[in-house]
Amino acid sequence: MDNLTMIAVASIITAGVTIAVGCIGPALGEGRAVSTALSSLAQQPDAAPTITRTLFVGLAMIESTAIYCFVVSMILIFANPFWNYIIAHAAGK
Repeated sequence: MDNLTMIAVASIITAGVTIAVGCIGPALGEGRAVSTALSSLAQQPDAAPTITRTLFVGLAMIESTAIYCFVVSMILIFANPFWNYIIAHAAGK
């Protein structure tokens, strides 16, 4: 296997792991946040607007982590900084 193929394989595997971890963690966090919010709403129905507003802000913050992981994986696949380095060294040989 040449260097270009090894960089491609490493980039694809790393992007897959990034997406896997980046989806599982926020999904578990969102599930726990929603279950806690529903439990709080059942105990304090008068505080529903405050709990709901705080829940949506928290869910947006949790979801931003998954979006960042998606962006990193897209950079690894389509705009990998190692590609130019490897191509420049391959052309110089």
